Amino acid sequence: MIRAGNAGPGVVVADNVWLLPLKDLDGDARAVKLGEIAGLEVSAEHRMFVGDPLRMALTGLAEDGRYPYVIDSDGTAVGVLTLQAGAATLAGWPDDHTAWLLRGFAIDRHRQGRGLGRIAAAKAVVAAAKLTAAHGRREAGVVLSVNEANPAGLAAYRHAGFVDHGQYLGGTSGPQRIMYSRFTS
Repeated sequence: MIRAGNAGPGVVVADNVWLLPLKDLDGDARAVKLGEIAGLEVSAEHRMFVGDPLRMALTGLAEDGRYPYVIDSDGTAVGVLTLQAGAATLAGWPDDHTAWLLRGFAIDRHRQGRGLGRIAAAKAVVAAAKLTAAHGRREAGVVLSVNEANPAGLAAYRHAGFVDHGQYLGGTSGPQRIMYSRFTS
């Protein structure tokens, strides 16, 4: 369940999982969260799919079309993700402007298996819908590609409401599944 509360326009919360937009945090809060992101542990197996969480967050902060989020649970960073505009074809989507690209999604290896990824993925769709409305964009949903050798990721995205749209062979990490979630009204 999403609670609006006093959470501000860019913050999405579900139970104890928050998506905090790094670009909207003040300098001190951003520094604290970047320090927590630097301490996240991603297994070697998952690192080959998502890369380094801190590098992804810093890249997102540096580029206009990227919106990096820290996934926060009980006041601590447990993961990261980035929403990127104009890049959906990187996940095998037919065009770049009808979907946000969800990329660089990682949950700390000590926190996996608790449903945090599923909740955060669903909240990323809500955050993307808010970005679309706030910036007068025309995206209708969120797309991502997930490696076929990542059954936990496939299951988490399906449980978060993403639908499989076929295989994508354009990446460097082997066969991918194109997953898409349409915004709800």
